[in-house]
Amino acid sequence: MSLQTTSTPADFEALAQTDLSGTTCVVLDILRATSSMITALANGAEQILPVATIEEALAAKAEHPEALLCGERNGLRITAAQTGGTEFDLGNSPREYTAEMVAGKTLITTTTNGTRALRACVNAEHTLVASFLNLTATTDYLRTAKPSRLVIVCGGTYEEAALEDTLAAGAIAESVWDLFDECDDASQAARLLFASAPVEETLPQAKNAQRLLSLPDLAEDVEHCLQSDRYPFTATVAANGMIQRNA
Repeated sequence: MSLQTTSTPADFEALAQTDLSGTTCVVLDILRATSSMITALANGAEQILPVATIEEALAAKAEHPEALLCGERNGLRITAAQTGGTEFDLGNSPREYTAEMVAGKTLITTTTNGTRALRACVNAEHTLVASFLNLTATTDYLRTAKPSRLVIVCGGTYEEAALEDTLAAGAIAESVWDLFDECDDASQAARLLFASAPVEETLPQAKNAQRLLSLPDLAEDVEHCLQSDRYPFTATVAANGMIQRNA
């Protein structure tokens, strides 16, 4: 029974080259990809297809013309100038994913880090999408499933570790610590950080949070993503690559 945490894109890209059979991955991109995905599912989105690149998103749209195109580059909604003519329907603010916009819809999304992290886990036995918004539901699932190998995958910010993802990883590690015989130092460090740093006070100090807080249209995203256990469900990646809500 082993627990591992990855902190940066370099880590999850290396993870993609390893044998993930028998592995459960939990992907975190607190500010904001996985928080937006959980919010979308809570508001009735049918399924979400994460893709790594804009080109893949446009190709998926051709296959699913009824789907909404969602995502960001450098934190902002993808525009026609970046795609060669196609405006994305939504960006990466969880507050955009209202029931009026997403209920009953398939979403295709690409973000700077979060969807890349999800794609890195494509060969895992199980992949969960997590955030503070559904943290307890996720840890309850893990405590019941008791995976023999758990990898907590942090999306990070650009090519660096992200404080907000490390805090969430620490919260998960703390909740399942007793299940594992072997835990790496990254998991221990995340757990100790979570234990010593109140999330409500610490997360707004993160580099990514500071950037969002400086932008009037996006500042409220930080408070939304800080909400604990707003949604009592898990989300998993199905065999067809779609993220779906579980009871």
